[in-house]
Amino acid sequence: MQPGLGLVLALTACGGEIEPSPVASAVAYLDAALAAEARVDDLLARMSLAEKVGQMTLVEKDSIGEAAVADSFIGGVLSGGGGTPASNTPEDWADMVDGFQQAALGTRLGIPILYGADGVHGHSNVRGAVIFPHQVGLGAAGDPALVEEIARATATEMAATGVRWNYAPVVAVPQDIRWGRAYESYGELTELVSELGAASVRGLQGPQLDDPAAVLATPKHFVGDGGTSWGSATTNDYLIDQGVTEVGEETLRAVHLPPYVAAIEAGARSLMVSFSSWGGLRMHAQQYLITDVLKDELEFDGFVVSDWGGIEQISGDRYANVVTGVNAGIDMVMVPYEYAAFIGDLTAAVEAGDVAQERIDDAVRRILRVKFELGLFEHPSAERGLLAEVGSGDHRALARRAVAASAVLLENHGALPVPTAAGRILVAGDAADDMGIQCGGWTISWQGMPGPVTEGTTILEGIQARAGSVEVAYDAAGDGAAEPADVGIVVVGEEPYAEGVGDDPDLVLSDADLATIRAVRERSERLIVVLVTGRPLILGEAVELADAVVVAWLPGSEGAGVADVLFGDVPFGGRLPYTWPDSLAQLPLGAGTGDPRYPSGFGLTVEP
Repeated sequence: MQPGLGLVLALTACGGEIEPSPVASAVAYLDAALAAEARVDDLLARMSLAEKVGQMTLVEKDSIGEAAVADSFIGGVLSGGGGTPASNTPEDWADMVDGFQQAALGTRLGIPILYGADGVHGHSNVRGAVIFPHQVGLGAAGDPALVEEIARATATEMAATGVRWNYAPVVAVPQDIRWGRAYESYGELTELVSELGAASVRGLQGPQLDDPAAVLATPKHFVGDGGTSWGSATTNDYLIDQGVTEVGEETLRAVHLPPYVAAIEAGARSLMVSFSSWGGLRMHAQQYLITDVLKDELEFDGFVVSDWGGIEQISGDRYANVVTGVNAGIDMVMVPYEYAAFIGDLTAAVEAGDVAQERIDDAVRRILRVKFELGLFEHPSAERGLLAEVGSGDHRALARRAVAASAVLLENHGALPVPTAAGRILVAGDAADDMGIQCGGWTISWQGMPGPVTEGTTILEGIQARAGSVEVAYDAAGDGAAEPADVGIVVVGEEPYAEGVGDDPDLVLSDADLATIRAVRERSERLIVVLVTGRPLILGEAVELADAVVVAWLPGSEGAGVADVLFGDVPFGGRLPYTWPDSLAQLPLGAGTGDPRYPSGFGLTVEP
């Protein structure tokens, strides 16, 4: 090994390009003309145990500094939800990621890190990035070409900031909409999730994975997280999230496994393990499913990553958890905080023979293989030439089109489209003029929050722009308008949440929302209720009071897309990706008796 190679790499990594150097050209693993496997063979043979264990370690960015990334030979750094630089701009993201990357390139072997983030509906941690509809809305649109186009735009915005690894898409098949992650999936049908999940993988990774604008997809959470039973969760005060999937292997394979098969066929090179349990074991301990089924039976030769501190839930013994998780087949371990302890435990486990050297070499080979396939050694830095694409007009137009395509019309008794000759429109509801509510969770922060969290167009602003000369009044509570309105539009639904925090036993509109609907009903000739929600809600009297009911899901930053369908500029084409229950007794899917309020696949159109 030539001395100073890492320094040469660090000094020559500029603007996303590695400049040729006499030293680098003599090293086989740096020869881009060689096949990835040959490069892996060469690099793996040069690595110490410390360097190998470091590659298997994934750390949250606020828990580690640049120097420690180099000292511990860290393989990956991530931003969790809300893990932003101090100034949350695309340029500062690029600077932050490149800082970590330069530290990694300065090590003896100069192995670049993978920097990851949850870009689940756009590059959604970054203020000013386009926020697309959450996956539930795209499931309603049911258009794989649209999903692929959105994923490609998301990848472009992520690559611009140096984030080449996206922890998406969720390919769970939720069977109980009370789950707080139901909106992160495309719907309850295995076939729909499989088709759209594969489209997302293709869009994120592009035609060529080594293109500098390509981003590594991570279908998640392997496997069965959508099938957990209500009340089975033991994490925090969660009710179903991270619970137990109480089904037999036949159902697991028939309902929950096919989306992973489709994702692998679409080119997925990284998969994330679920927090859930099956067959008496946490998924992070499931050697049968991770190694025997995924790696051997399905012939997946990419790498498997754990979820946030996932191995810590296996048992109360930290060392045993490391041994169990790695031996089960986890290749890169997300240890957001105590990475030094993980490195110490895994090193000790190898030295004691509790984890075989062959298992370590297999894990590192998988990680390096993907890094070579991704072109990280040739393009390790942020693609700053793409920064103008973050929040671009083209991407916003795409998001607006997706919002309109996602909307589902549940009821229409002559109220839609909104007549252009309407004398007065009264808009009400907290969700009508709130960017944070319409974006939902996983937006700028993990849980999301109401308020002006990022740039975009609210639903109210979209209505105002489309109404032209028609008077549009806004009254959040709907009870302060003295004059009656020709059309009342009430925008209500769920406030932001994510994961188990959103587990909800009730799924009802709030008393305040119902009061707003009643108030506007009294003041309007026609009443349109627009639901901003991540899942079906028990509508109760709301559906009886309304002349039209529209589900906008969680539309993201481009609320004008809702106005497009309300005014008839774009026809309603969305179809329910989830069965809409008439009562809570019909949950989970298939429980109870009686017909649902609306079946899966339901959606009205408006005749011209």
